[in-house]
Amino acid sequence: MKNIGNRYFPDLSKSFAKMTDNKEDLKKKLTPLQYHVTQEKGTERPHTGEYDKFFEEGMYSCVVCGQNLFSSKTKFDSGCGWPAFNDVLDQGLVKLSTDTSLGMIRTEVQCSKCDAHLGHVFDDGPKPSRKRFCINSASMTFIPAKK
Repeated sequence: MKNIGNRYFPDLSKSFAKMTDNKEDLKKKLTPLQYHVTQEKGTERPHTGEYDKFFEEGMYSCVVCGQNLFSSKTKFDSGCGWPAFNDVLDQGLVKLSTDTSLGMIRTEVQCSKCDAHLGHVFDDGPKPSRKRFCINSASMTFIPAKK
């Protein structure tokens, strides 16, 4: 269990093996949309994701490996159509890289443990970070806070 802000969350990252080496196992574990988003750098349609308008207290982890990534404390309604966070739990939990697909220059966000595509980060979020981590619901699992 991890203590984050006086709340305890299970540390699922230790219970999942790195599965990106075996794509067939991943296709069995994940839904077609989850596989498309995390392994093929896809995206879900805006305003369709399970966590877009979802604001319960808890933790968001990588759907592939279980690594905890975002806290509900940093989630906000950006109106973009995807879950938005203004920060990650720790900078080492995600990898950022330049994405030039679709004729745009964006910053891709990937899980640092399993390389799953999560979404993109933009510099138009709220203060103080000014970051908007625009993350696909299909790339995450929600773990409710224990009360």
